Amino acid sequence: MEEVERTKILEAVAQAMTEHGPSVALGNAIARAGISSGAFHEQFPDRDSCLLAAAELGLERAGRTMLAAYDSEPRWLDAIKAALVALLAFLEREPALGRLLVVYSMSGGEQVLRRRVEVLGVLAAAVDRGRLEGPADRQQLPEVLAEGVVGAVLAVLQNRLLADEHAAVMDLFGSLVSIIVLPYRGAGAARRELLRPPPRLRAGADIGPAHDALPDEPHGAGVRLTYRTARVLRALADYPGASNREVAERAGIVDQGQVSKLLGRLHARGLIAKAGEARTRGAPNSWRLTERGELVLRDASTA
Repeated sequence: MEEVERTKILEAVAQAMTEHGPSVALGNAIARAGISSGAFHEQFPDRDSCLLAAAELGLERAGRTMLAAYDSEPRWLDAIKAALVALLAFLEREPALGRLLVVYSMSGGEQVLRRRVEVLGVLAAAVDRGRLEGPADRQQLPEVLAEGVVGAVLAVLQNRLLADEHAAVMDLFGSLVSIIVLPYRGAGAARRELLRPPPRLRAGADIGPAHDALPDEPHGAGVRLTYRTARVLRALADYPGASNREVAERAGIVDQGQVSKLLGRLHARGLIAKAGEARTRGAPNSWRLTERGELVLRDASTA
């Protein structure tokens, strides 16, 4: 029951922000949740911790469907389109949590903003795959371009969500894909995408509600702990600070694209984090386990 009450509070915070804006009084959210102030503070020490938890709830629900959709498609453009459909469906299905993630997370405290930056980094890495897998002349484009593409997509979504509480954001699909495709595939491909409808997702890439963790996903991690996943987590437990290449070598993964995708999923789920944010341009990532990742790995080892 404690987890049910916690989720109820977080959904109430998101709804209160939708109705009153990011500066909503905490009392409004508490009242909407139908609990006492004392019950609220048993769960959350302050407003920012509650906002962070609400953002994590939204990320868990949106991220799970987006990652499943992305992983269901082997080609970059198909994967991007599938993940975008999953995101737009989430925003229409859960508008309050969606607005909190896309719009109101920018008004959060330091922890919320840091988490937002982490998620934007994961999205940018997925977009940058279009440069790496594109024509040779496109591979010379700067890596930072992907951050601009993600920012442009979010700006469009922010404007639509702020203008209309019940916006039919799926109508933006073609325009958003066109924005993403333009720098990596050119103007012709971008024009063609404007006219293409959203794809039907493959079986297994469900975009319906997914509020509870799957039975084989420890602690709601949102990543099935397969043999390969466990090997990656174990590699980082044994060698904190390892780069993508070093993780691949120690986990026995030959395909660098596969290890990058897997590390991105683990990062999005909060199981790993970058060991050093202040990196020189072009330097490889270095990774470490988070406390959550250590807990998941420990439980898997004793199962």
